[in-house]
Amino acid sequence: MPDPRPPRPDAAAAAAAAAAAAAAADRAVLHIDWTLCDGRGLCTELLPELLGRDEWGYPLALNRPVSERSNVPVERSLLPAARDAIALCPRQALRLTESAKLTRLPSNGRG
Repeated sequence: MPDPRPPRPDAAAAAAAAAAAAAAADRAVLHIDWTLCDGRGLCTELLPELLGRDEWGYPLALNRPVSERSNVPVERSLLPAARDAIALCPRQALRLTESAKLTRLPSNGRG
């Protein structure tokens, strides 16, 4: 009789999945709300490493599949620029979702 339980992942696959989850937890995600955006392009000037522009001036996530153009992973080093883009967006079409790991304040040693 076959075992009804799903197969267990091998150690290498489990380690790779854990590493991918940790890397994702170290990133924030910039969401572009297409219903609010009017294509002024300020965000593309502030985040040229992440965003390009289409022929109408709307931001496009660089190196992302079409299905993921609205949610752009932001590395820790680009968070200040992403926050500037959000603050300066005239249509408030950008939102940043950060992991608790990125937003946690440094400990002062008092617990």
